[in-house]
Amino acid sequence: MTEERVWELLQEVKDPEIPVISLVEMGMVNKVQVQDGIVQIEVLPTFVGCPALEIMKRNIAEIVGVAEGVQEVRVQFVFEPAWTSDRISDVGREKLKTFGIAPPPELLQIEESFDVPCPFCGSSNTRLDNLFGPAACRSILYCDSCKNPFEAMKPV
Repeated sequence: MTEERVWELLQEVKDPEIPVISLVEMGMVNKVQVQDGIVQIEVLPTFVGCPALEIMKRNIAEIVGVAEGVQEVRVQFVFEPAWTSDRISDVGREKLKTFGIAPPPELLQIEESFDVPCPFCGSSNTRLDNLFGPAACRSILYCDSCKNPFEAMKPV
């Protein structure tokens, strides 16, 4: 087993709340080490109280654990470095859009406004309806052009 093979397998582990995007595409996998059949994986939660952490841990162990040459999988959630929305890959950003979630803007400065184009029609004629969405990392917005509500990942 190699670290490269583990990274490939981790592409199969999807975010439990957004099943079109992998933990790798979300930028949540921080580090992979393989030694003597023991695979150690560091994962960065998107926020501290994420209720899906145990599901992610189980899914990682199920997919990586059955690979040839793996004796044990150790998943550790770490908070340094902190996960930021800048870690989401370009592929991940496109997958979020196809799922109806606007990706966070890249490299947003604190003093800048949070303008979010609609993931359905691309219009910037959108407004924030509720800062708090179905998960702590998402907000609810509304597109005044195509009249669709949608979620947006908060820039972190």
